[in-house]
Amino acid sequence: MSSPRPLTPEQKLADAKELLRLPPVVVICGSTRFMTEMNEADLRETTAGRIVVKPGCDMKSPHELWSDPAEAQALKVRLDELHRAKIRLADEVLVVGDYIGDSTRAEIAYARSLGKPVRFTHPEVDPDA
Repeated sequence: MSSPRPLTPEQKLADAKELLRLPPVVVICGSTRFMTEMNEADLRETTAGRIVVKPGCDMKSPHELWSDPAEAQALKVRLDELHRAKIRLADEVLVVGDYIGDSTRAEIAYARSLGKPVRFTHPEVDPDA
């Protein structure tokens, strides 16, 4: 008789969410040029009863935190890793906007590699469609 396999971290997280009776978690992805649309998507997803996580910084808008180019590049790397963590946390991904750049394309591929469902506000931009 073999012993049961230990749970993966992903299985443990899914079990914890279920035990805590958490609503589905949606991560919003897309170019930060669509921050207004992301805020609207956040509103709609929240009122539909979902927990929403999304980009918290728009580095295309001026701010003292990323005014130095070297610091901005290091921050971008940290924010990209933080967003991948948000994707791992989420139950599904919502891609906002009618344009998919390299970063968003990589996020979609990462989410799909994890088996996360991916929805689009503009399905015609799905790189795998």
